[in-house]
Amino acid sequence: MYKETAKASRPELRLITAQLRRSALSIAANIAEGCGKSSRAETIRYLEIAAGSAAETEHHLLVARDIGIPTTRQAERFLSATGSVRRMLRSRIRRLPPDPARPSKPPQVIGGT
Repeated sequence: MYKETAKASRPELRLITAQLRRSALSIAANIAEGCGKSSRAETIRYLEIAAGSAAETEHHLLVARDIGIPTTRQAERFLSATGSVRRMLRSRIRRLPPDPARPSKPPQVIGGT
């Protein structure tokens, strides 16, 4: 994607390419951050954010295609790949194992007999 967006020269083209790059990078960054979390809920939260970034990337790709960067063929390839990423994220979210059961500690009695 970087290679294709590097061709933009007009200010409006640079704006959409910057947004496209930012949202595409955000997908991987949120996946990485989510995988580093200690709870299922936190991991899911970041994977959902990544899926949102993928949707945003698709939007920016459609706008970029409409103004001629990248070509329609390249845009369709990128859109297909981004759609695949979204489906993989949704599948992974559904299949995440539950958090392991935490051992319960007996209540601590303070100042008792």
